[in-house]
Amino acid sequence: MKRRFLSLFFHNAAKKDVVFSCVVLLLCVGMYFLPTGFEDRLAPNTEKVEGRIISVDNSQMEQHGLVLSGSQGVEVELLAGRWKGQVIRTGNHFLGKMELDRVFEPEDHALMNITYSEDIITWAHTADHYRLRIEFVLLLIFSLFLLFYGGFFGFQAILSFFFTGLTIWKLMIPCMLKGTDPIVLSFVIVCILSAVILFLVAGVNKKGVVALLGAATGLGVTALLTLYFTKPFQISGAVRPFSETLLYSGFTHLNLTRIFIAGVVLSASGAVMDLAMDISAAMSEIVRHHPGISRRELFLSGNSIGRSVIGTMTTTLLLAYSGGYLAMLMLFMGQGIPDANILNMNYVAAEILHTIVGSFGLVLVAPITTIMGALLYVPGRRKS
Repeated sequence: MKRRFLSLFFHNAAKKDVVFSCVVLLLCVGMYFLPTGFEDRLAPNTEKVEGRIISVDNSQMEQHGLVLSGSQGVEVELLAGRWKGQVIRTGNHFLGKMELDRVFEPEDHALMNITYSEDIITWAHTADHYRLRIEFVLLLIFSLFLLFYGGFFGFQAILSFFFTGLTIWKLMIPCMLKGTDPIVLSFVIVCILSAVILFLVAGVNKKGVVALLGAATGLGVTALLTLYFTKPFQISGAVRPFSETLLYSGFTHLNLTRIFIAGVVLSASGAVMDLAMDISAAMSEIVRHHPGISRRELFLSGNSIGRSVIGTMTTTLLLAYSGGYLAMLMLFMGQGIPDANILNMNYVAAEILHTIVGSFGLVLVAPITTIMGALLYVPGRRKS
C-alpha cells in the first residue's frame, strides 16, 4: 500500500526534479529561520496572544453616519501565553476610518498586544480580530487540494508558493529597507524566482530553460520601460498605500519612485512567467509529437500559439489592476468627474503605466520565447 502510494505520488517525476525540489525545500527552511535584521525594532517585553471577548461596553462609542468615534470598552480572557486564563479590561479606540476601525462583540476572538514588566501586564491593546487560525485552515485546504490533485507536481506548486513568499519577505524587503537599489534588486529577485518556479513546474530541462530565457527578457524590458516612462508620467512612488508612512517610520533615505518601479516589475513577473511557460510547454509538445519538424515550422507554430495567448494575458493584467481600484473608479463615476480628469490623476496614471508597460513585456516575451524554443528544441532533437 505504501509503495503504491509513493508510486502514484511520484508518477512521471524525474530523479533530478525530486533532487531539485529537495534543494528548494531546504532553502525554504533556511530562509524561514533567516533573521531580517529588523527584529530589534520590536518593542521589548511585548507579547502577541489570542484573546476571547467576554463583554463589551459601547457607552463611549458614537456613530456619525458610517464613521465611528470614541472608544469601546472590552473585557478579554487571554487564551495563550504566560497569562493564559487571565481576564483584563482594555479599550478599543476608533480612528474614524472604516478600513482601520473594528467593532468587537462578545465571543469574538482578538489578537492582543501585551506589554509587561516582570509578571505584571502594564498595557494591553486589541490589535484586530484574530484571523491566524482561519488563515492557516484556508492555506491547509489549499495545500491538500494541490497534493490530492497534482501529487508530486502539486507539492512542487506548494513549494514554489512558499519559496516566493519567503524570498520576498526575508530577502527582497529587508534589502530594500537597508538601501539596496530597488530596481536592480527586484530584477535579480524575479529572475531567481522565475528560475526556481519554472524549473519546479517544468522540470530541470529545456522546457524550463526556454521559459526562463523568455521570462527574463520580458521582465528586463518591463523594468527599462517603466524606468524610462515614469519621469514623463510625473509619477511619484507616494501613490502607493503606506509609502509616505514608510518615510515617516525612519526610512527617509528610500526612493519611493524606484520602489514603485520595482513593484511594477514584481507584479508583472507572474503573468510573464505564465506566458513564457505556456509557449515553451506547447512547443515542447509539438516537438515530442512531431520529431521531424523543422526549426522554421516550429517557430511559426510557436508564434501562432503566442498570438493566441497574448490577447487574454494583457486583458488579465488590466482586470487585475482595475480590481484593486474598483471603489475609487466607482467614486469617480458617481461624482461625475470628467474622463480627462480621471485619466490625468496620478493614481490612475500610475495604473495606466503599470498596465501598459506590463503588457508590453508580455507582448515581447512571446516572440523571444518562440525564438529560444526554436533554437534549443530542434538542435537538441537532432543531436539525439
